[in-house]
Amino acid sequence: MRGDDQDQAAMFSYVSPEARVPQDHPLRIIRTLVDQIFVELSPQFDVLYARGGRPSIPPEKLLRALLLQVLYTVRSERQLMEQLDYNLLFRWFVGLNMDDRVWDATVFTKNRQRLLDGDIAQAFFERVLAQARSRQLLSVEHFTVDSTLIEAWAGLKSFHPKGKPPKQPPDDPGNPTINFHGERRRNATHESTTDPDARLYRKGNGREAKLYYMGHVLMENRHGLVMRAQATTATGTAEWHTAEDLVEEVAGGRHLTVGADKAFDTAEFVQTMRDLDVTPHVAQNTNKRSAVDLRTTRHDGYAMSQRIRKRVEEIFGWLKTVGLLRKLRHRGTDRVDWMFVFTCAIYNLVRIRSLELAAG
Repeated sequence: MRGDDQDQAAMFSYVSPEARVPQDHPLRIIRTLVDQIFVELSPQFDVLYARGGRPSIPPEKLLRALLLQVLYTVRSERQLMEQLDYNLLFRWFVGLNMDDRVWDATVFTKNRQRLLDGDIAQAFFERVLAQARSRQLLSVEHFTVDSTLIEAWAGLKSFHPKGKPPKQPPDDPGNPTINFHGERRRNATHESTTDPDARLYRKGNGREAKLYYMGHVLMENRHGLVMRAQATTATGTAEWHTAEDLVEEVAGGRHLTVGADKAFDTAEFVQTMRDLDVTPHVAQNTNKRSAVDLRTTRHDGYAMSQRIRKRVEEIFGWLKTVGLLRKLRHRGTDRVDWMFVFTCAIYNLVRIRSLELAAG
């Protein structure tokens, strides 16, 4: 018999959100890992909040919501609040009951600033690494370093001469008509009025120039987890100098190998690695005399590093297609770096979950 199409919804439900989420759902492992990390971060959360006054959004719920925003590629905080209002899975993961009121998007953003001031992203990243280390997933000898350009949230029309007002009032303040013909624009003389930290950069000859930041990653070669992450302004030397700093952080007096693409085949970078007792498994640049000689390339480990180092592109691909970093939603180096580190930590969580499922 055909059932009736009744529109009247039930007023009460005796099934909890916990019971509605399948036991084998991918978010369950991530929720367990995240809850353990939040217990360890609780003392740092206490420092960020006053002892009296009106309670704010709990930092644990705030970070869980931000984590969902990255995992499900929710483009804006308003869309995230909309999802939290009616998505039962999102409510369960964040820790909201069925009748709990969802936060205003502006209030949510203001509370997130407190976590940025407390450098919680780096602390969260380190705790995720500790989870991977306790499961013996990290290599301590073999690494790969690389960088990628991240498009800034600023248009080329905002790139004006420093300290000079516009020549004439815009015809359309939201999208003015600007003629750059015959004007030489450089980072030394121009800056963006909407994001002064963004830098004009182009990927190669014949490519268009855009306003970018640069994201840097140090990957361990055993399972492709991110060991160090940092976002900086996009300059011609940021790729090498930041890579040197990231490698130095993990060196610790041990002998390491570090793979890299041919952009790092410079005498300065190779020599810096050798000074750190690090073997530079850098791809040789065939267009010039390579700084990597036969004493490095003759070993089988060099060929292995060249094959494994390509995994770092999988990290960048995930960060840009899933992790909302193809084009930034934040301005300023501090905020961009915070989101880049936090997103890399989420990538590690997803990778740990996948490795646990593969191990059975």
